Amino acid sequence: MKTVLSINSSGRYQDSLTRQVSAKLITELKNQHTNLQINERDIASGLSFIDEQWIGANFTDPELREQPQKEALAFSDALVKELQDADEVIIGSPIYNFGVPAVLKAWIDLIARARVTFRYTENGPEGLLKNKKVYLVMASGGVPIGSAMDLATPYLKQVMGFIGITDVTVVDATKIDLVSDNILTHSQ
Repeated sequence: MKTVLSINSSGRYQDSLTRQVSAKLITELKNQHTNLQINERDIASGLSFIDEQWIGANFTDPELREQPQKEALAFSDALVKELQDADEVIIGSPIYNFGVPAVLKAWIDLIARARVTFRYTENGPEGLLKNKKVYLVMASGGVPIGSAMDLATPYLKQVMGFIGITDVTVVDATKIDLVSDNILTHSQ
């Protein structure tokens, strides 16, 4: 069974282009794979930010963590597990003020964990989440996707590469015809 994790970060629900295109992409993936598990994570309503307690727990060896430290990391552990279990990931992100929504940055902070999703080696950092495919479904009302003003798309590609995911496809949601386009053949 193939597992797809879909993450929606748009603060808009009705009329959100990234939500619509992500849903269409899920439908196309279902049409390609008969045995597909879809896990959806809507983060738009907010996530906690990392804080001193979280940082202390994260940098404590897992065997030495006390119960409050385990509790501080429990939600982050669940988010990481979703990502580890996924074969493919869809990240729907509008561009807000040239970058990603703050809630998506919070998600990244919670899943980018030393010794869990990446590690430091004598040759530099090494991503630990390999052999995964990511679709970045991006939309903006004024910043062209892939332009010099688009700081969100290269940032997300960098983060994915840092945690080991190098197979990244960008879907410019503003150029998708929801009726006639096949996203899997229309993406860059």
